[in-house]
Amino acid sequence: MENILELINAHQLTPVSWFFSFLAAFLLGTSKAGIKGVGVVIVTLMAIVFGGKSSTGALIPMMLFADLMAVIYYNKYTQWKYLVKLMPTMVIGVLIGVWFGNDISDEVFKRIMAFLILGIVIFMFVMEKRKSTAVPNTRIFSNTMGLLSGFTSMIGNLAGAFSNIYFLAMRFPKNEFIGTAAWLFFIINIFKLPFHIFVWKTISVETLTINIVLIPAILIGFFLGIKLVKLINNEAYRKFIILVTAIGAVILLFK
Repeated sequence: MENILELINAHQLTPVSWFFSFLAAFLLGTSKAGIKGVGVVIVTLMAIVFGGKSSTGALIPMMLFADLMAVIYYNKYTQWKYLVKLMPTMVIGVLIGVWFGNDISDEVFKRIMAFLILGIVIFMFVMEKRKSTAVPNTRIFSNTMGLLSGFTSMIGNLAGAFSNIYFLAMRFPKNEFIGTAAWLFFIINIFKLPFHIFVWKTISVETLTINIVLIPAILIGFFLGIKLVKLINNEAYRKFIILVTAIGAVILLFK
């Protein structure tokens, strides 16, 4: 306990900033456990504390920790053929994001993210209204979603919204949805790690010690998220993802 308090006191964050950080870590845990759609809220909270670009690096180690728990818990549900479809263009999207985001300002970052997410929400809403059961298996669709997921993952840790569209379109049951997403982001976040350390320099000893302090909030969120997912049926799960994504888009736009 004394070591944790020393870590907390070592960083000049206000009590409100620490509250937002713990809330973001808690929501990250629930998100990786399957309560998808809260990514925009997490990113917004962390951006309030650390700034837009800096917050992306502060989140990566926490995401990897939560990804690892999700991979272990949901591994048997992973649909590897769909993951393989997304991965190549997602890697390209990350590389584009590294180049594009290197000199991007926080204000431009927020505007781009807000409009991208709003576009996602509209697209998802139209899909649900059509009530189509057709699965878009075209390469154009998977490559587009992979490219956008990689790009937004690098510049804002917001790839979840695009991968949500893809997995919803594939009509995955909730466990297959969560298991496939878990492996997808575990791999892609490992790939992003060196760029944050050596190119953007958004990960430091200071941010890592903050991450350590926030681990309990991630654990609590993850195990609570597992319990909540079990209470939601597949149809309600789809509607929940769309609703929460829409709320997150509005928050990011008007922050």
